[in-house]
Amino acid sequence: MVNMPTLLEALEQKYGESSTDSEGSEEEEGISVAIYVPRKPPRMIVPSLLVLNDCNIASAGDRQALVDKCSGVEELDLAKNKLEHWPEVFSILKQMPQLKFVNLSFNQLSSPLKSELLEDTQWQNLRNLVLNSTQVPWRNVQHILNHLPRLEELHLSLNEYDHVNLCSECCCECNNYGADDVEEDRANDDILKCSCPQVDYKKKHTHTGIKKVHFTGNPISKWNEVCKLGYGFPNLELLVVADCPIESLDIENGEENSETNPNFVRSESECESGERAESPHDSFRNLKVLNLNSTSISTWDDIERLAKFPNLHYLRIQGCRLWESHEYTEHERRQLLIARLPNVEILNGGGIIEADEREDAERAFIRYYMDKPESERPERYFDLVAVHGKLDPLVNVDLRPEKRVKVTFTCGNNSEIRSLDVYRTVSDLKLKLEAFAGFSASNMRLFYVDKDLRDHQGPEEMRYPHKQLYSYNIQSGDEIIIDYKVKNKREKV
Repeated sequence: MVNMPTLLEALEQKYGESSTDSEGSEEEEGISVAIYVPRKPPRMIVPSLLVLNDCNIASAGDRQALVDKCSGVEELDLAKNKLEHWPEVFSILKQMPQLKFVNLSFNQLSSPLKSELLEDTQWQNLRNLVLNSTQVPWRNVQHILNHLPRLEELHLSLNEYDHVNLCSECCCECNNYGADDVEEDRANDDILKCSCPQVDYKKKHTHTGIKKVHFTGNPISKWNEVCKLGYGFPNLELLVVADCPIESLDIENGEENSETNPNFVRSESECESGERAESPHDSFRNLKVLNLNSTSISTWDDIERLAKFPNLHYLRIQGCRLWESHEYTEHERRQLLIARLPNVEILNGGGIIEADEREDAERAFIRYYMDKPESERPERYFDLVAVHGKLDPLVNVDLRPEKRVKVTFTCGNNSEIRSLDVYRTVSDLKLKLEAFAGFSASNMRLFYVDKDLRDHQGPEEMRYPHKQLYSYNIQSGDEIIIDYKVKNKREKV
């Protein structure tokens, strides 16, 4: 059996003092050299940022020695170790009162946590707690949060959660689920039939300081479960639920499916007052940032539900089922999203959506639906018509840019008209032009000249190698100038 090191032993191995005596002999080296290393007080040996991940640590070690070495630690990373028992975890954390950040990811912390273990213990400085892939039960999460009064950011990704349970034991007064039962029924994670009076989940067990929750990679599929994170953390500003199989933001369908599912068992987490949430965003009144990448959302109805989140300004929604049909190009998809989301300022990363881009998207949205039957037009269509009016119909309405255009390429005194695939990148184009230009792509600069704006704005340098050509709105008759990249001679001086 492998002997697992304690935290103290791992510390001494990484930060322990080296011997000041030379271990070389005169026969081996010919010269004996002594190096003086000034002794530092114990508390200065360990930095305020302590990283000991993947060190096989299974226990704390001598408490007093940890106090002497670690009382000044502010950030602690113990990811990918062998910690399994909460008493050992808290033996470590109690010796570090200045902690602001703790990462315990990839330690198997599914064992029960007795509330008396944390009596009279508060971490007043801790702002960020990472418990990814620890399989920590919801009951333990609740106990821990009660002792972190100033926590702002919580990471609970990859924990196999298919429901949310932030209700503490005060929800259940029948005492039929004690600490001894937790170990036996741990796989059920507090799921039981309870005859206790129902409690309004919207008003209980709130942690007002938490503003950011990362919930990536959990097998949660119902939005009414995700909403419990909003009720539990009413001041939540950022929520990441990427890589979760969330099917829809429709709360009513989620509740109906739960009630008709014969395998459904009510849990403590579903304490209610009998009143349903008014909307999918009822618990997310302060949410500003939402990441729904790689979820199972598949309808435009859910995008329109997102438009009603009152403070949502930053949204990521890539890799969802809605895009699996390949019915839309990337450009068309972005326009349809922008038009449907009037409050979103940044979509899928990048810069702020400018007023010109939003207006173009809204007009394109109107034209996209204007020839469709009225029954297929979303409510947003009529809102935008009220703003922009009824637009003149276009022949062959298509938001996708023309695939090939004829462009004049100019390099020095040579000019040539060529057919250009606008779905290529700038980098691809440079490689294609090497033979024509007579020098390598790495020494090449490209400038785009719009035929209609030639006299007003001049050439625009095509700086970004991975940018697709259609994003320049290139049309037949435009020109691309090829220039040799000359280094600044002053830089060599």
